[in-house]
Order: sequence, then C-alpha cells, then structure tokens
Amino acid sequence: VMVVLKDWQRKTEVCINREKINFRHSVKFTRLPHLAGTEQNLKYAEQIKKEWQEFGLDSVEMVPYDVLLSYPNKTQPNYISIVDHLGNEVFNTSLAEPVPEGYEGVSNIVPPYSAFSAKGQPEGDLVYVNYGRTEDFFQLEREMKINVTGKIVIVRYGKIFRGNKVKNAMLAGAKGIIMFSDPADYWATGVQVDPYPDGWNLPGGGAQRGNVLNLNGAGDPLTPGYPAKEYTYRFDLVEGVGLPKIPVHPIGFHDAIRLNMGGQIPPNSWKGALNVSYRIGPGFTDDFKSQKVRMNIHTNNQVTRIYNVIGRIRGSLEPDRYVILGGHRDAWVFGGIDPMSGAAVVHETVRSAGRLLSKGWRPRRTIIFASWDAEEFGLLGSTEWAEDNAKLLQERAVAYINADSAIEGMYTLRVDCTPSLHTLVYDITKQIASPEEGEEGVSLYESWHKRDNWTNDRNAPRISKLGSGSDFEAYFIRLGIASGRARYTKNKKTEKYSSYPVYHSVYETFEIVDKFYDASFKRLRAVAQVRGALIFHLACSELLPLDVMEYADSLRKYAQSIAQLAQRHQDEMETYMVSFDSLFSAGENFTVAAKGFHERLQTVNRADSLQLRVMNDQLMYLERAFIDPLGLPGRPFYRHVIFAPSSHNKYAGESFPGIYDALFDIENSADPEKSWDEVKRQISIAAFTVHAAAMTLTPPA
Repeated sequence: VMVVLKDWQRKTEVCINREKINFRHSVKFTRLPHLAGTEQNLKYAEQIKKEWQEFGLDSVEMVPYDVLLSYPNKTQPNYISIVDHLGNEVFNTSLAEPVPEGYEGVSNIVPPYSAFSAKGQPEGDLVYVNYGRTEDFFQLEREMKINVTGKIVIVRYGKIFRGNKVKNAMLAGAKGIIMFSDPADYWATGVQVDPYPDGWNLPGGGAQRGNVLNLNGAGDPLTPGYPAKEYTYRFDLVEGVGLPKIPVHPIGFHDAIRLNMGGQIPPNSWKGALNVSYRIGPGFTDDFKSQKVRMNIHTNNQVTRIYNVIGRIRGSLEPDRYVILGGHRDAWVFGGIDPMSGAAVVHETVRSAGRLLSKGWRPRRTIIFASWDAEEFGLLGSTEWAEDNAKLLQERAVAYINADSAIEGMYTLRVDCTPSLHTLVYDITKQIASPEEGEEGVSLYESWHKRDNWTNDRNAPRISKLGSGSDFEAYFIRLGIASGRARYTKNKKTEKYSSYPVYHSVYETFEIVDKFYDASFKRLRAVAQVRGALIFHLACSELLPLDVMEYADSLRKYAQSIAQLAQRHQDEMETYMVSFDSLFSAGENFTVAAKGFHERLQTVNRADSLQLRVMNDQLMYLERAFIDPLGLPGRPFYRHVIFAPSSHNKYAGESFPGIYDALFDIENSADPEKSWDEVKRQISIAAFTVHAAAMTLTPPA
C-alpha cells in the first residue's frame, strides 16, 4: 500500500504541476454581471454544478439560504447633491460609471452603492476626515478640536475596511458619510499608468462598491449564530447585526473634485493627489458658504435566496476527515479579478482532481470544494454553510484553503495562514517554478524570498497573519480550523495604492487581467499550483503536514510583541500590578509540549493506522484548542484567542486581540483602574488558552 500511495502522491504532484490549467475556460463567468441574489448568479451556479458533475466529483449539490441582501432602488437612484440656500440642487454626482468598451449592451450593471446603507436624505456641512480611521477621528477631535456631530463626513477609500470607516463616523456623531477613491490611493504610477482601458488605473468616473456592515463574524444579519433556512427565526431589520444607522455612498474622484471644501488647512498626511486644498471644513469656502451637501439614499434591504455549490470527493481511508477548498462566485459587476481569478483556480483544481479520479486515484481524506455566494455582502454564503455544518466541521475538518482573487498585483506571492501551515507553504513553493520573466529555473520560493524577505523574523519569505475580508473567516476565527490563503500581489514598498486600482468597479473585467495583470496566465497558474498542492498534501499525506513547532515560535513572538506594547505604560503596570509572566510561562509550556510532540512524530510507526490517527487528531485539534467558547468581548463570533480581525480594520489580523483591545488608547481611559483590570483579565484568558492548547500536545496517557 505504501508504495502505491507514494507513487500516487508523486503522480498527483506531477499532475498538478503539468496540468495545462486553462483559465480561458472561465472567461464565460465574467461576461455578465452576477451580483448575489440575481438570476445570472443562479445560472452560473447551475453551470458550475453541471460542470463539476461532468468532471467526476462523487457528489455535487446546491445549498440555498435566505439572507439579508441590499440593492439600490431601481426607480429612485442614489446620488449626492450640492444644494444652495434655497435647497435647489446646483450639482449632482453621477448616477453610474461610464461603461467600458465592449460592454455597452450589457444590462443589470448595478450602479456604485454602499450595500446595507441606511436610507435617508441628510443635509449639512461636510467635514473631511482623511481615511476615516480611528486615529484620523482622534486627530480631528482631540488636536483640531472639530466636532462632527450633525455633520456629513467625507473620507477617502483605502488603508482599512470601509465598514470600519462607517462605524467610526457613526460613533463620532456624523449623520452621513461619503467615501471617494483618491488617485493617491487608487492610481499606480510608472509604466502603463493610464486609466482603463489603456492601463490598469481607475478612471475618474469609477467608484468602489462594497458592503458597509460591521458583522464581526455573525453571517446573515438577521440570523446570527444559526443557518438562514426557511424555518429559522429572524430578527426584525432594526435589530439586524452590524447594520449602519446612517446613509453611506461612494463616489469617484471626478465628482469629489467638485466639492469646494473650506475651513482648516489639513496636515500633509491628509492630502491626496487631486489638485484641491483638502481643507477639512466644516462646510465650503467663502464663495460657497451658503451651500450644503445633501445625500439621497434609497437603498433597500431585502431577504433574498442565495446558492452555494458544494462538491465532494470521498476519502478512501479517512472519509470523515475533510479538507476544504472554497472561494466565492458572486461579484459586484463582472468580477474579472474579484472573484473570478480565484473561482477559475477552484474550477481548474476540480477539473484536475476529476482527471485523477478517472485514472483510479482517490485521496486519503475527503475533499470538499465550495463555490460560495454573497461573499460581497458580508461573507454570507460561507458563514451560513459553516453555521449549518458546525457540528460536523468542528469534529472533522482538517483545513480550509481560501480561493478569492488570485491576483491583486504583478510582483510576488502573498500568503496569509495559520503558523502550523508555514512549513508546508515553504516546502510547496520550493517545488513550483517562478512565473516571472527571466527567472527560468528559479523556484517560486526563491523568487518570493528575494522580493519579500521576512527581515525582522527570519531569513525566509514573509507570511502574514490571517485577518478577515474573505470566506475563511468563519472556519478559522469562529470554528478554529487551520486555514490559509495565497495570491499574487503588488510591491508594497513602491506601490502605495490600496488593494488594486479598479477594485469593485465596472472596470474589473476579464480584459484587464488578460491585457495587464497576467497575459500568459503564468501567475494565475502559480497561485493555482500553491492552492492545489496545499489541498492535495493535506488530503493525501499519511501524517498531516502541520508543524506545531512553528506555532510555538509564533506564540512566543506574539507574546513578546504584546508585552512590549504594554511596556509603554510601565508606571501604570507597576501601579496596578500587571504582569505578562503567566503568558510567557504558558508559551514555554507550549514550546516544551510542541518539542516533545514533534519528536514523537518522527518515530511514529506508520504501519499502525490507529497510532497514526491518534497523532493526526492531535494535529487537527490543535487549532481548535485556541477557541474560547465565550468569544472576544463584544464579538461573540470571534472566538480564536490568538488571532482576530483588528477592531479598527477588519482586513488586518491582530494577535492576542483580547489583550490588544484592552490596551488600546488606555492612556485616555476615564477609569484607568477598571481598564487595567480588564488587561489583567485578558492576559489570564490568553495564558490559560495557550496552556490548555499545550496540554493537547502531550502524550494522551
């Protein structure tokens, strides 16, 4: 059996690496808009189901849920006006983006809007708050002494998740918020810098769609914690989780330039790249003092049916162990990059697996493939399926690999994953060829290492912490399933723009990938090889390729870094007797347990399938051991004690988030004793959790 397995593993790797992954097969999924909850996205789901069945999966099903979605009103468009002292509109922002060439005849292009915005027509003076980050509002209120209560704020897109900007504006008392794409953040400089279609930059008429929820992992706003099926109890709209209470709207920079802001001169770091003063307000310059801004927002929230497609390959030896590859299908418009560059990878991985099945191969463990719906509306499809299957997943899931956009730049690989996957990622990338011109014979690992060395940590390519903003969230942060994601990215040192310029606009077409990002699909193929190899190794290796020593290293590093953060308040720590000793001690326990486990792993008798299973279970359940059933303060669905999305930017990962949030802005606390008490409580929770996880790695008896 051993020889056959080894042989198949080699053949599998050859198969993935030689596979002529043909991304042109997936062009058909980018020809028409396929917003979640629309007929076209259902048609694509049916087509994917049919093709996956033809590729030879053991089972494929469509799984529906009824979730809250949000659409603009067809008859009353959303727009922003400048109004004179009589209330007459003197300027209105555009109602739609100019359609790119070749798509003129396409209907059902949803105009730019902020999904789940509150309805309303607030009118008032504008105040500019840079990126709308926590620190921007602090600077505005504490240093510039400007109060935004009853004002409409305008912020530029970028740096953080848009939902956090809206939350910050709400907390500051604003009655509406406008977000615009500034060329400083959505305009690449250098070669091919023209706006689409001549380059890959965002045209001035382009605007970024996106949801503005603050769900904190809840999934469907009306059924938090439970799957949104027909029988499920639903909260009223007013009680929906994370819905903004103020109107929100996105605009492009052609419209933003028309706002004649007056008031205070901004700090340099608040200035973008438009030829305007970036004054902060409140209100307009003297010539326009009597003018106000009025938002006209008529967006509707409605419960709508969505469809996930779930395909399975039954495992030969361990059918009750699941390895999951999931990515979303729904797009804001065409989804040329987000998500179809990722969905194509899933589709081609299913095709490869089907070919192997037809040759007699079968993975040791069950592989589940998922095409998620309604990711753009708050990770709804993936979270509802996780809620629906939570009892199975927490007992049986080995790993979840995400497959959202495969490309957000042209420079190098980007990987975010749990520490136990670091070693596997490095091993895999050493076996894959670099897709870059002039790097023939160079491995992806070497190319990635040269371009993004993890300088302050080790001499290896950088791997980041998982944050959120894509479909791994429920699996990793709620359920504690080892997770990872990989994509091609930009050069962060030189390319300062956020995400990629045409993100969530109508200009995100297949052509932009074909013409500018990856003409030969070499980069897409490299990402597909990384994602595919992760799945095949996790599903086929006798011993799970998870590295507990890497987790021990990371925990040590995170403990040091949070303790260092606290050391800025040395006097208070002495006054309130705050110590990190318990956390460091737990980290040492974990390292000792991990070393012992790692040594036993080297000597395990691979012929003893039960012994193998015992060790594999300890590996699988390690991630689960970091889950606290009570969740983080105020965020019950974020249950991972080591990692959570930052409270100030959903996209970024924070380590020891409970301690981090307790320390945040503590110098301005009204009740320092109470605040430092909470820090102590969070340190004890973290220490207990790390210690408890260490115990799961010790010999069972």
